[in-house]
Amino acid sequence: MWKFDRLSAPGGRSSEISGPRRAAAYIPRMNRQKQHGFTLYELLITLLVIGIVLTIGIPNLSDFTRNSRITGTANDLHSSFMVARSEAARAKTNITICASASPLSAAADCDGASFDEGWIIFVDLNGDISRSGFGENLLRAHGPVDDNLDILPGNGATYFSFAANGLGRGDVAGPSFATAMICDERGHQVAAGGNSAARRLVVTPVGRSIVIRDFDLINAAGGCP
Repeated sequence: MWKFDRLSAPGGRSSEISGPRRAAAYIPRMNRQKQHGFTLYELLITLLVIGIVLTIGIPNLSDFTRNSRITGTANDLHSSFMVARSEAARAKTNITICASASPLSAAADCDGASFDEGWIIFVDLNGDISRSGFGENLLRAHGPVDDNLDILPGNGATYFSFAANGLGRGDVAGPSFATAMICDERGHQVAAGGNSAARRLVVTPVGRSIVIRDFDLINAAGGCP
């Protein structure tokens, strides 16, 4: 006589078989212990990697900061000359850019000994390189540059004046701005990309301005003191 076996029936399940299997699956989990933190070896490797990154990264970050600072100052001065020139041609009047001892004050004037102190652009109706008359409005002002930077005009000039046609007026009140070295503590040396760490701003007699970064061109004209 055939005896029906519940385990052989289609779709049948046996708690006698599935129970031990489930228990066996849980046993390794119960024996497994979680670990927290780092081993001494892992900590030493991490510190070594951090040390290497800092050794390589800090000098590069320092150079990046100095390059950004000197480039920003050179571009600010360059753009100021461009604004003064375009405004002279647009307004059909004299426009002067000059060094100012108090460029951010309402009474700012051309009393600065160097562009390091800051500079102003203003409507110079009577062309005397001074904001002394009515209507000689201030157009733009730039505060003192970073203490680590020097703007050194080749002839010690502190101004440049544009005529109503947008061209330079020449030596109106002493030597007019022609060239200037913009330097930091690195001076004139090769920096990233083969360019000079310094910048040279050149303003032609007709009022066109350009910033030079090429090491050889700056070297030929004379670098930082």
